[in-house]
Amino acid sequence: MSDLFNQTQNTPSSGIAEDTSFELPPEKRVVFYNDDYTTMDFVVDVLVSIFNKSHDEAELIMQTVHQKGSAVVGIYTYDIAVSRTNLTKAIAKKNGFPLRVEIE
Repeated sequence: MSDLFNQTQNTPSSGIAEDTSFELPPEKRVVFYNDDYTTMDFVVDVLVSIFNKSHDEAELIMQTVHQKGSAVVGIYTYDIAVSRTNLTKAIAKKNGFPLRVEIE
C-alpha cells in the first residue's frame, strides 16, 4: 500500500488542479480634490505617510491638485483604496481640514 501511496504522490496528475489562472480584483482610483483650507504641507505629509509617495512625487501630486482642482493619487484594489481613503479623511478631520478624497 505504501508503494501505491508514494506513486500517487509523485505523479504529475495527482488530482490537484494545476489551473493557475485567476481573476484580479477590480482596481479603484483614489482622487484628491482641491479646497481653500487644507494646507499644501498637510497634503504632502498625507501622500508620503499614507500613500507611500516619495516627497518629490507628493509635491508634484499636490501641485496638480492645487492647479487642476483634482488628481489621482493612486490606483488600488477596492479594500486598500477604502482603507487609505478612510484613514486620510480621519486624519484630515482630526487636524481640522476639509480635504475631499473620493474613490472612483
